[in-house]
Amino acid sequence: MSGGQAATAMTPEPGYTQEQLDAMSKEDLLLLYRSTGCQELKWTLALRYVGLVKSIALQVRGVYSSFAQVDDIINEGVLALVGAVDKFDPDKGIKFETFVSKRIRGEVIDLARRQDWVPRSVRRKAREIDQAGVELFAQLGRYPSDEEIAAKLGITQEQYQEHLADSSLCNVLSLDSVLEDRDQGMDVADSGSDHPEDSLLRQELLEKLTDGIESLRENEQLVISLYYKKNLSMKEIAQVMEVSEPRISQIHSRAIQKLKLYMNRYINGEA
Repeated sequence: MSGGQAATAMTPEPGYTQEQLDAMSKEDLLLLYRSTGCQELKWTLALRYVGLVKSIALQVRGVYSSFAQVDDIINEGVLALVGAVDKFDPDKGIKFETFVSKRIRGEVIDLARRQDWVPRSVRRKAREIDQAGVELFAQLGRYPSDEEIAAKLGITQEQYQEHLADSSLCNVLSLDSVLEDRDQGMDVADSGSDHPEDSLLRQELLEKLTDGIESLRENEQLVISLYYKKNLSMKEIAQVMEVSEPRISQIHSRAIQKLKLYMNRYINGEA
């Protein structure tokens, strides 16, 4: 059944039978909800995407295994999903799945901030690593190696790799903050805007972020792609790349650290 047929065949009655709801595609549900405002249709549509919510919850939880219960993350994700149904604008040319995926991920990141999932000791170590990276980059004119950062911090390679793996979530939150500072609340993943200058800034930011990703090592690019584009968990990425899960966390943290440095230099007009 097409969206148009659904809208004409079913008038906005107070309720629908389960058989009618089951027969509708996701596209039908979205189109009909937008034309009727029926809350039953919105919740039916949202429930069709609970699998996506669970996938993102498990994926994000895999970044830092000791925070929050998965159920708590899923609950927040479902609420974000329901809210996203009302905010979605198909005229902007974005797929609904892409739109809600970013909204859910954003809500989980907000939850991480509100509940302070990252221990202070981990945040402190992450800041020290970041600062060492910034200072070494200024001295060397290039991204410093793991060995150089460890030496700068006065710790062993093994200790550095442990700190790097522990700070995965902290780095995700920090990069998100960097992008927010530049974007000033604009939704970077959205295309189209009521203000042409917003679209230009958004496009410029995306292009610079793409440049930053392309400057990463091949294995770092792969981890970023599998995690953020394919929505794989750290465990799943480890299986794909045939290395340990802690090693994937290390690669992920190192990649995000480089991207933060790259984007900060761009935002500060240094690149």
